Amino acid sequence: MLQQDSNDDTEDVSLFDAEEETTNRPKKSKIRHPVASFFHLFFRVSAVVVYLLCELFSSSFIACMVTIILLLSCDFWAVKNVTGRLMVGLRWWNHVDEDGKSHWVFESRKASAQESKTVSEAESRIFWLGLIACPVLWVIFAFSALFSFRVKWLAVVIMGVVLQGANLYGYIRCKVGSRKNLTNMATSYLGKQFLRQVSVFWM
Repeated sequence: MLQQDSNDDTEDVSLFDAEEETTNRPKKSKIRHPVASFFHLFFRVSAVVVYLLCELFSSSFIACMVTIILLLSCDFWAVKNVTGRLMVGLRWWNHVDEDGKSHWVFESRKASAQESKTVSEAESRIFWLGLIACPVLWVIFAFSALFSFRVKWLAVVIMGVVLQGANLYGYIRCKVGSRKNLTNMATSYLGKQFLRQVSVFWM
């Protein structure tokens, strides 16, 4: 089923209905997509580690900045397009219709008995832990850089907040959008503009 919100041009849709019928295996705690789980954490954890340790191994700020931004960009693409779909059955994206109107789409698998057979509890925990913890760390880094007057690092940590915060917002919309009308919340308009700017810049 397709539900479209006429107020903010967002849609909540069922994700890959055909995929829901391709497996009858019961939900297990084991990791069913080890490669996706690895890269879900690899890029974002690597970006944090490089930020914390790069000055110990390199005196070049430019090299450190480029490395961190590349890792953040790879993480943004992988989490937005791959790991969310495989690990928890969620995906968000944007499309422009024939009239040139932009629509935000937040996809999720239907809440049915079949869903419990396609989602691993372990993968779900890994996904949400990484998705929430890393943006929090970048927010802490931003305040630390600000109060310690490390002005040159502000652009880097703000990039971390923006890119990882965009995925966090998008997946929260996917998770709760079909159960709660978030368009009435004060943050809806700001969140929509936030996702638009990030997606236009990086895709």
